[in-house]
Amino acid sequence: MEVKGKIRVLRIINRFNIGGPTYNAVFLSRYLSDDFETLLVGGLPEEGESDSLHIAAEYGLEPLLIDEMKREPSFNSDRQAFKRIQKIIEEFQPHIVHTHAAKAGALGRRAAQKMKVPVIVHTFHGHVFHSYFGKLKTAIFKQIERSLAKKSTGIVAISNIQKQELSEVHRICPPHKISVINLGFDLEKFHTDCEQKRKLTREQFAIADDEVAVAIIGRLAPVKNHSMFLDVVDNISKRTSKKVRFFIVGDGSERAAIESRIATMQLSATIRVEMTSWIKDISAFNPGMDIICLTSLNEGTPVSLIEAQASGVAVVSTDVGGVRDILLEGETGFVTPVNDLELFTEKILELVENEKKREKMSQNGWNFVEAKFSYKTLVANMENYYRELVKSAKL
Repeated sequence: MEVKGKIRVLRIINRFNIGGPTYNAVFLSRYLSDDFETLLVGGLPEEGESDSLHIAAEYGLEPLLIDEMKREPSFNSDRQAFKRIQKIIEEFQPHIVHTHAAKAGALGRRAAQKMKVPVIVHTFHGHVFHSYFGKLKTAIFKQIERSLAKKSTGIVAISNIQKQELSEVHRICPPHKISVINLGFDLEKFHTDCEQKRKLTREQFAIADDEVAVAIIGRLAPVKNHSMFLDVVDNISKRTSKKVRFFIVGDGSERAAIESRIATMQLSATIRVEMTSWIKDISAFNPGMDIICLTSLNEGTPVSLIEAQASGVAVVSTDVGGVRDILLEGETGFVTPVNDLELFTEKILELVENEKKREKMSQNGWNFVEAKFSYKTLVANMENYYRELVKSAKL
């Protein structure tokens, strides 16, 4: 098989919900050079997840939707989705099938192998090898991913830490098969007009000038560990006289439990907690915050922290996934061990009490993320990787 004309890439994403995989897939589909032709396909968001199709539309893309691709394993829907992907491969005749995240990776790579696609690539945006399931189910998922890795021409990790986890800790595949390519974003919109956005957001939510605004952004799911976030709120309430407003941005299966917990919390008069559900224009919301945090048990590369720094907001996070690759400890934010409630509380409290430190981190954030996480860098790195794989496959 010889490539004549453009290199055709079929890009398959789990589902179009708010998060890093959507942005990654959209930017790669939209901005690869004219040497490539890309078809973007994926499933729809689950109940409680915010639809991200507006992101594709914003960049002039019309993805092909696979209604049959569901998040939860199901023999019938998975079989239907598998057949649908096979049909798409037959019609599009891709030189490369590139899958993003677990479900797309499982169905897409199997279909690509069966249809004899020359190059098969998979990106791990995160993994489910801890903090999601019990030992038996986790062991099964690891075995499945090891089998799928053998079907893959190449594996993409989104951080050096993730590569180490995949190759050395969980032994999914040897390190030489994994390439590290950081996520990339259109960060300019987070950096522009921050003062005006801050003013409008604080007016919208009636945040007083002397009130410190702290947000956590993401799915309301057990792995995001909102229970720890509320424990932090409880601790802060006992230790500061400052006015602090905590925002929980997102939606999901844990919403009712979080609402119930908030209703029973006995907070001081200066502490408030507000749930906003999903906010589509997060680039307008972020500058109104003073601190954005993450308490997760497991992550890939948390997009909310990159966007926060681009918006000039200090961050505090648990030490999960590629977090240490996406912030500068002590310069743009703080990292604490997973579930270390006391230290996490101390770091939030330090920033609540110290406006000058928040301002310093605010100034450092943009310079750090702009150079490392631009979508232009992502696209250039991925193009080089594709060309290497195509050359090795002798297409």
